Amino acid sequence: MLIFLRGLFGIGRRHSHRLSALSHNPNHIFNTCSSSSSLVSPLIWLSSFICLIRFPFVSTRHFHNFGGFDKDSIREIVLEQRWDDFRIVSLFDSALAPIWASRILVELRQDTRLALSFFEWAKGRVGFQHTSEAYCILIHILFCARFYSDANAVLKELISSRGVLPSWDVFDLLWATRNVCVPGFGVFDALFSALIELGMLEEANECFLKMKKCRVFPKPRSCNALLHKLSKVGRGDLPMKFFKDMGAAGIKMSVFTYNIMIDYFCKEGDLEMAKSLFTQMKEAGFTPDIVTYNTLIDGHGKWGLLDECVCIFEQLKDADCDPDVVTYNALINCFCKFERMPKAFEFLHELKANGLKPNVVTYSTFIDAFCKEGMLQEAIKFFVDMRRVALTPNEFTYTALIDANCKAGNLAEALKLVKELLQAGINLNVVTYTTLLDGLCEEGRMKEAEEVFRAMLKAGVAPNQQTYTALVHGFIKAKKTEYAMDILKEMKEKRIKLDLLLYGTILWGLCNEKRLEEARLLIGEIKESGIKTNTVIYTTLIDAYFKAGQGAEALNLLEEMLDLGLIPTEVTYCALIDGLCKAGLVQEAMHHFGRMPEIGLQPNIAVYTALVDGMCKNNCFEGAKKLFEEMLNKGMIPDKIAYTALIDGNMKHGNLQEALNLRDTMIEIGVELDLQAYTALIWGLSHCGQVQEARNLLHEMIEKGVLPDEVVYMCLIKKYYALGEVDEALELQNEMAKRGLIPGVVDHAVPGVQT
Repeated sequence: MLIFLRGLFGIGRRHSHRLSALSHNPNHIFNTCSSSSSLVSPLIWLSSFICLIRFPFVSTRHFHNFGGFDKDSIREIVLEQRWDDFRIVSLFDSALAPIWASRILVELRQDTRLALSFFEWAKGRVGFQHTSEAYCILIHILFCARFYSDANAVLKELISSRGVLPSWDVFDLLWATRNVCVPGFGVFDALFSALIELGMLEEANECFLKMKKCRVFPKPRSCNALLHKLSKVGRGDLPMKFFKDMGAAGIKMSVFTYNIMIDYFCKEGDLEMAKSLFTQMKEAGFTPDIVTYNTLIDGHGKWGLLDECVCIFEQLKDADCDPDVVTYNALINCFCKFERMPKAFEFLHELKANGLKPNVVTYSTFIDAFCKEGMLQEAIKFFVDMRRVALTPNEFTYTALIDANCKAGNLAEALKLVKELLQAGINLNVVTYTTLLDGLCEEGRMKEAEEVFRAMLKAGVAPNQQTYTALVHGFIKAKKTEYAMDILKEMKEKRIKLDLLLYGTILWGLCNEKRLEEARLLIGEIKESGIKTNTVIYTTLIDAYFKAGQGAEALNLLEEMLDLGLIPTEVTYCALIDGLCKAGLVQEAMHHFGRMPEIGLQPNIAVYTALVDGMCKNNCFEGAKKLFEEMLNKGMIPDKIAYTALIDGNMKHGNLQEALNLRDTMIEIGVELDLQAYTALIWGLSHCGQVQEARNLLHEMIEKGVLPDEVVYMCLIKKYYALGEVDEALELQNEMAKRGLIPGVVDHAVPGVQT
């Protein structure tokens, strides 16, 4: 095979005038720039022989006379577009038609329009395909005649199709055919630029290296274009590597080049490298411009280095570089972002003092900052003011206001803003859609949320992780866990990154529905995906297992959590102590309560309340009282649960006056009695024979809007029956019936209540 190929290459070299239509001087055409590209010539010769190998039964025609008509005849046929001329038809009926086409293009190289016209006609013939060499010949012809737009279009077509043999490199083909016209190297810069425009960045980089080897360099502007694209797509260390390659190749750097790299490193968070390049550009004799300074201010500001921002701003002014609106916007943004609004306002005043006008970005930044601070009225004032000065709000402005209104529960106002946004001809973006979805989900308006989601998809806006998380949260809140699970499945199919917040929301929903096995499986999935669990996840599970009566499993989860190095929080201990107390394990609950200071935690009101309540219900009333006193001594204000637990405990121990005193204290400190507190008091008073006082409390709770349940009524009814006061009992039973607690109006005793 090797001998055969050598024979082919040898024949090709000896009889180039017979088998190639590429040039009047084939020795120049196939002279490549290095040993690495020396194989291009044999490969091109091989492409010519492919036609002969595939189609051996063809008539032999001499390339010089084009089958009986000269090049003047060809020009005449192409000029007059006599494409049905029998001579050109018979020429294209030959299996060697692609080679004839290349030869004709060479002959037409002095008449660019005719060459292009012929190429387009031939390309449109059914069953015909130009060779890659034909494309390259035409590109050279067009470029030489300064038909740059046409040349670029043909070049991009060649790059996209890669001609007959996809393995060929376009650069090598262009290099091999470079002497078709007067040699010029601008076409190689055009190739380099076309690759960049088509997003073929790795190929563009490879093209640069080949150009460097052949000592043909792209323009600095083209190199900057590739550097800019590489910096935007986040291709690891490629931007810095290409920057160094530019320097090594002697490509002339500019302020624009350095600005690209400084911006790249600022966005990557490598501020030291950004500052190093800033110093390097000054040492190289370049004067930083306003873009350089703005980039550095913005880069440092986003990372919270506000003092550095001010320092760079001062350097800008010292360098006699006038700050512009972008400069002030960058400063305002970072000071607003890190909650230093007064300083942001100082920059706003300075902006105006320097004769500059705030733009949409300036106003939108302040509106967003006010919204995030919950200062909605101030945000609206800025919104009105920006319109007063004839500035049109953009989607960022509207999104900030929509989000703030949703979070404030003003969903109707948020929807008005959405309508206004659409009427202004502004399309909703993914952030706006997500904000609106989140607001609807929070309000439990899931049908409308689903409608918005469908509208989003119809508009061609791709949902992101936050969008799906908002929907999941809404479905879980609406107790539609299956819908949330479907969304989780869809996200996996779309390869959307899942985070702990999303998993945690679904886990919470499963736990609430007591689907603990599924919750356990979800934990396994979280770990398999490489996401680290946290204390909140384990606390949710521990609480769920205790509520399901599986205390042993809950304690195992606590051990697992500790083994992972996760530190329990007050919430964890609250769930743990409450669960243990409800399981009757008060001593163990007290043990864990005592251990809290050992790990640096101080019991809060919720922890104290859980233990007080648990001790009261487990007949450890004296201990509960001591804990309650301890809370008061520590300056804690017990909540209604703690008070209710002690009221109930005192009533059960016959301490009626102490229970009433606690009731009075609750009223004094503004803690409203709820159903549980009233139930404990009415039960206690009834049990102690003070039925009228209990009845008075019943009227009081109804007046205060606390609706009594069956338990409250039964406390009194049973006591009335026990005292023989049947009329009073029946009156209450009728009242119960009116409230729908028992069916119908009765005039007789309810079975089972006369005890």
